[in-house]
Amino acid sequence: MSNSYFQDQKFSNVDFKDKLLLKGEYDGCQFLNCDFSSTNLSHFRFLDCEFINCNLALAKTEKTAFIEVKFSGCKILGVRFDSCESLGLDFSFENCQLASSSFYKLKIKKTIFSNCNLQHVDFGSADLSATTFENCDLGHAIFENSILEKADFTTAYNFSIDPENNKLKKARFSTNGLPGLLGKYDIVVE
Repeated sequence: MSNSYFQDQKFSNVDFKDKLLLKGEYDGCQFLNCDFSSTNLSHFRFLDCEFINCNLALAKTEKTAFIEVKFSGCKILGVRFDSCESLGLDFSFENCQLASSSFYKLKIKKTIFSNCNLQHVDFGSADLSATTFENCDLGHAIFENSILEKADFTTAYNFSIDPENNKLKKARFSTNGLPGLLGKYDIVVE
């Protein structure tokens, strides 16, 4: 049985826990106020799609393709983006709750996170070169062996990044971010 193809369609106020989303490729589609929580999106392909005010908490994303996808106002708690199809992976997040999600070992250069809750997110060994963390809460986020070159943390807060265990060349920080860089030294910055 072949997968379905959907182009330029709008899905509004659909609870996909009750109504199954057909497996396939979604191109240029918009999902508005939809509930995908705990659903299986594995092996789906989303190209140039928008998810607006959707709940994707604990959705399964094994080999899911997200190519030029925008998430806005979404609840995306505990999602394993590190299990997605890595080829062509390209997304942005605005006003999203991404707590406890994982981007472990992903190459997601130039990704934009704007006004997002990124608490307890795993960015370990990820390539986040030139990524923007605009006004994001990075409390307890994991940065271990991450590539953060040219990343912008100037308005991010609550982060803890060890400069000795991450690549930070030309990364941008504000003076308010110094405690997040010097935390392991137990230095008080006033």
